[in-house]
Amino acid sequence: MQFFTLPTGRAMPALGLGTFKLTGDACFRAVRTALALGYRHIDTAAMYGNHREVGRAINQAFSDGVDRSELFITTKVSRDELAYDDVLAACDRALRELRLEYIDLYLIHWPNNDVPLEETFRAFQKLIETGKTRHVGVSNFTRSRLARAIAASDVRIPNPNPIPIACNQVEYHPYLNQEALLADCRPNGIVLTAYCPLARGKVITDKRLQRIAEAHGKSAAQVTLRWLVQKGIAVIPKASSEAHIRANMDIFDWELSANEMQRMDAITQAKKERLIDWEIGEFDDERD
Repeated sequence: MQFFTLPTGRAMPALGLGTFKLTGDACFRAVRTALALGYRHIDTAAMYGNHREVGRAINQAFSDGVDRSELFITTKVSRDELAYDDVLAACDRALRELRLEYIDLYLIHWPNNDVPLEETFRAFQKLIETGKTRHVGVSNFTRSRLARAIAASDVRIPNPNPIPIACNQVEYHPYLNQEALLADCRPNGIVLTAYCPLARGKVITDKRLQRIAEAHGKSAAQVTLRWLVQKGIAVIPKASSEAHIRANMDIFDWELSANEMQRMDAITQAKKERLIDWEIGEFDDERD
């Protein structure tokens, strides 16, 4: 497993299990399988409605001997709960549902112009001070929004230090290669995490990716995940079957050549294709 260093100096696994649209027993089994196979990064959100199933699987892993310090659990606060008191209450609820004492990474799930970012980051500061989360960050933030979030995170009362944004989780795959956003994250120590890294399965049938995959004896999905990790991007592909969960792990003991990386980088140049283009995202920033 490869790790990326967060602004605190702590490590985040480069590969995690995404759980969007996984609920009930299917969610429990997927998380349970991933943890048994060696995954240590699990991604969820209040919006997904699966905290309890994720928590049940995590606690089963504890019973099997996995130590809490080995795990990296990410969840997200909904855009309608970004006011100060709402953030604190939402985090407490998430901790109860997940049956955890702290969250490793707590993200703003979607931006909300009706709530000042400074207010949300004051709440994040409180959560860090009380040990309820180790890191905070954002999700679905464009370049301009990320710049505003970085400014808003500079909360100096009562703490004289700004709160570092550890992560920006966004849609990122060969058809939406957000190089400029990635470049903005790097000098600020922000790790970019890719959701929908396999473009909802579209990469599997892409002949260009298949040709690269054949050269390595891998699948197009594995090549795509390798491309992202090699770019310094964490990945959280959703998977429910043991075969897919296991296959997604096979991306760390081989590399793509510089030419192969360039060929994959070029795929998005003709046309960017955003799959999660919800109105609440307001993806109208031409600099994205």
